[in-house]
Amino acid sequence: MYKSFLAFLSVILLVSCSDKKQTKDFLLTGYIKGLKKGTLYIQRINENKLIALDTIKINGDAHFSSELDLKSPEMLYLFLDRGVSNSLDNNIPFFAEKGTMNIETSLDFFTADAKITGSKNQELYDEYKKVVSRYVDQDLTLIEKKFNAFKDKNTEEVNRIEEEQKSITKRKYLYTTNFAVNHGDHEVAPYVTLAEIYDINLKFLDTIQKSMSPKVAKSLYGKKLNDFIAARKKDGR
Repeated sequence: MYKSFLAFLSVILLVSCSDKKQTKDFLLTGYIKGLKKGTLYIQRINENKLIALDTIKINGDAHFSSELDLKSPEMLYLFLDRGVSNSLDNNIPFFAEKGTMNIETSLDFFTADAKITGSKNQELYDEYKKVVSRYVDQDLTLIEKKFNAFKDKNTEEVNRIEEEQKSITKRKYLYTTNFAVNHGDHEVAPYVTLAEIYDINLKFLDTIQKSMSPKVAKSLYGKKLNDFIAARKKDGR
């Protein structure tokens, strides 16, 4: 009887251990060309601060991997601590989702060289950034022109440029709204809404909210968007 009890207890412990292992539903793998030594941090934003979810020491082998429990698709960050050298090029945002993702990049151009695969949300986000970068570049060009117009005290030119900037912002907001509506079945939709056009007219936010699938509406960013819209309506904004 005692032996039977021990056998039963062993089975329970094995099942328990197995269940714990199964909670790790996200695997990140990667390779950083040229990196011999350093520390990688997998980070998430919590209350406007980056907090580390995992720490990976690199010593000779530039390959890395990390397993995490991911409750919902989420924008995470791969941060490289270079040690002796400082660089602004040290943080790669990536849209994590359950399954396996891979990040390959280089030490010299850590952010610019990053190739991220394994996530549909990341794929859509890359598509979004490619288009939005055009609006950003156009605005930067106008900022330089406006600065020169200010120096020349050319008020008419300044006013013209400001109107053109407003037009660019309007087109960017419209594109983001359409992107979010067209991809309401992916968590990237509420994410770009909150990150890029949170101050848009409520009627557009309502349209985006209604376009979210039930699964997305229950996700991390879906809930945040729903809460944000409710708060704006309450405040009459």
